[in-house]
Amino acid sequence: MIDKDDWSARAPSLSPVTTESPSSFLGSIFKDWRHLIYLPIDKTIVATSGRGMDRIAVIGSGNWGSAAARLAASNARRLPDFQDEVRMWVHEEKLDTGEQLSVVMNNTKENPKYLPNVKLGPNVVADPNLESAVKDATMLVFIIPNEFIHGTCKQLKGKIRPNAKGISLIKGMEFTDDGPSLISKKITDLLEIDCSVLMGANIANEVAAEKFSEATIGYKDDKQTADKWVKVFGAPYFRVTSIQDLEGVELCGTLKNIVATAAGLVDGLGMGNNTKAAIMRIGLKEMIKLSKLLFPSVQDATFIESCGVADLIASCLGGRNRKVAEAFAKHGGKKSFSELEGELLKGQKLKGVVTAAEVFSFLKAKKWEESFPLFSTVHSIATGQIPPSAIVEYAERTPKEIEGGPELEELSSLLST
Repeated sequence: MIDKDDWSARAPSLSPVTTESPSSFLGSIFKDWRHLIYLPIDKTIVATSGRGMDRIAVIGSGNWGSAAARLAASNARRLPDFQDEVRMWVHEEKLDTGEQLSVVMNNTKENPKYLPNVKLGPNVVADPNLESAVKDATMLVFIIPNEFIHGTCKQLKGKIRPNAKGISLIKGMEFTDDGPSLISKKITDLLEIDCSVLMGANIANEVAAEKFSEATIGYKDDKQTADKWVKVFGAPYFRVTSIQDLEGVELCGTLKNIVATAAGLVDGLGMGNNTKAAIMRIGLKEMIKLSKLLFPSVQDATFIESCGVADLIASCLGGRNRKVAEAFAKHGGKKSFSELEGELLKGQKLKGVVTAAEVFSFLKAKKWEESFPLFSTVHSIATGQIPPSAIVEYAERTPKEIEGGPELEELSSLLST
């Protein structure tokens, strides 16, 4: 049993090793948060004490997947709750050098294609075999393009531990005429496991460079598992909180991509920061309105978490959807989004245009297009029905009221018209 006064036992928390006395030598050294350190833990003590250690597997190896694996691997090595090794499923591909991506990743401990020049950690193992990557894992991190989640889960059916827990870092979902199909729910339904979500202002390169940022974990009922996910990803430079609003957190991560696309159009047209700020405000209001129509349980507080306004701001300033939309506007809409995606994203996927199309189809089925002028306008521009310059002309229209939506009245206290 670990003595409660043993310094190694203090390492599981996110607190630095310090002393309360201001005159203490250690206190003077470590009072700056940038000097946070963690002493190593003898995991053999934990393994023989009757406490089981969770095993983490990351399903996906793109830009954000690699950054997330780096966070998880660092905490897996440091904390007694987890086995050291973090396996990451890699969709195998051949690099320009002729080498296999997984081989290079294991040799260099870097992802040269999607997160170059960043060490992922000595305990990260790239595995091109999905079943092997998740073997014995109790904590599954899903971070692949949302269009592949169904097929991936079908492959995993019956291949994972019955006590496994999942978390989706996927910012996207499918909309049908009946409404949204949440990625977390799809994972839960297909694999029969609890699945939380993590969303936030998380531009992968900045997180990997250990620049301070935040994220929000949304969970349904299992607070204990949510707290465990906070341990998986939390770091002094990556502040993670949890909130019991699974649907709200996940919708924020999806709908903000449409607004970021609108912001990129504004940038490409050179309209300036005032216009961009106005588009962001209108977009945030439509995000809140649609979220509450779809799930009345969505909380107002969710939109001021990192998954809400912070992610919206970051995506409108520096995300991939903004980047491609800017190029689209600069080309006067003569180059398609799919062409620009191939040219600019180097294998990464664009979400905003796809989500805008699915959301518009849903709005049209409900006859709600005029109630969401910004969302509808982004789709019309992306499909070439109207020019990029229409982003302001159409988006500034007064939204049509939706009958039978009393839950929207409280929005007036959050955002003015």
